[in-house]
Amino acid sequence: MINSVRNTVLSVLNKNNYGYISPSDFNLYAQNAQMEIFEEYFSSYNAVINAENARTSGVDYADMEQPIAETMESFLRTDYLSKIAGNRFSVPTPTTTGYYSYFLLDLQCKPVTLKTGTNTSVVSNQLVDSTATFTTDDIVAGDVVTNLTTGLVSTVVSVVSNTVILLDSNIFLASGNSYGVFSSSTIVQIEKVVNSKIVLLNNSNLTPPSNEYPSYTLQGTEITVYPNTISNKGQVQATYFRFPKVPKWTYITLSNGEPVFDQSQNDYQDFELPNEDEYKLVTRILQYCGVSIRETEVTQFSMAQEQQEKNP
Repeated sequence: MINSVRNTVLSVLNKNNYGYISPSDFNLYAQNAQMEIFEEYFSSYNAVINAENARTSGVDYADMEQPIAETMESFLRTDYLSKIAGNRFSVPTPTTTGYYSYFLLDLQCKPVTLKTGTNTSVVSNQLVDSTATFTTDDIVAGDVVTNLTTGLVSTVVSVVSNTVILLDSNIFLASGNSYGVFSSSTIVQIEKVVNSKIVLLNNSNLTPPSNEYPSYTLQGTEITVYPNTISNKGQVQATYFRFPKVPKWTYITLSNGEPVFDQSQNDYQDFELPNEDEYKLVTRILQYCGVSIRETEVTQFSMAQEQQEKNP
């Protein structure tokens, strides 16, 4: 879609010789335009829900909640949080989960530890511990296994024997790694508490955080989970809306200097918005272009198109 958007933008600009937008400028405008539209999904969804509550929203083909929700859910992820130290975890980042978190929707944890130990040999997609008793430790398919040495996480496929567990991924590449097995049959939601109240809550005789009712605080990019016994990667999962990937129109340059679209480049990235939002991207980028080349007609045209869409 990104090449189609760029061609449309250039076509509008070149019609009256308004100017030319370089690939680097286009990529900057494309990133901002995508973020504007992405953030509008949340306000639009809120408006639709309010309209439904006020009984002014349509049904069937006039129901706007479902398409907005489906678009938003394409940015929804659930990932294990990486441990920083103790009971402190990192919010999702490209380094820890591959994405930045736009909005933390929910935190869950697996507070019950079924087994800890050290693997004694390396077999692909297996946890091998010659001293373990896996079959009598109530470990079942679906439980989570974390390599506590490396932080890699996998899921139990089956318990082969007292000393061998089959995993769905290969997380043990060397012997002597510490591991933990956490029950997936006990998953509880972690309640968010403001930083100013967590001390009082921890000191409460009646309602301190527990495995059944854990709490967390968020400060900057750190999440602290209570009680502090919940402290291993594989125990805490976050469901969150991620930021869309930064779009980038990539190209090769011919001998005459004219850039030609080339999506085979390693850093190529298309828009992550649905195809029906292509016209929105065009109008938003044209607004930036109008400011850049100081042509009010371009800005006015794009704003008029945007207003027409909002008030058909």
